[in-house]
Amino acid sequence: MNAADMIKEAGFEAVEASDADAAIQILESRDDIRLIFTDIDMPGSMDGLALAHAVANRWPPVLIIATSGRFRVSETDLPNGGRFIPKPYRQYQLVEMLAGLSIADRL
Repeated sequence: MNAADMIKEAGFEAVEASDADAAIQILESRDDIRLIFTDIDMPGSMDGLALAHAVANRWPPVLIIATSGRFRVSETDLPNGGRFIPKPYRQYQLVEMLAGLSIADRL
């Protein structure tokens, strides 16, 4: 089960992007994105950490969760308030993290 399916099953809307450039385009065209969930190791012009920092600089209210099965990232590597969830993770772990970031209050 992929992350978007897990998020949708938990009752949230998920918009998928194939890479960081597509994610930036989505953020530029929509004003209803409240959180990005990114893999650190992703294709495109920047990795997930660079995407997280770019989003935090341009859209400070957008919350960030990063994941990786290859890299271990401390939350100090992420923008302020960013969270890291290592792979493999279970749906309940992702949902608990979403709830801990008060996503429901921001929708």
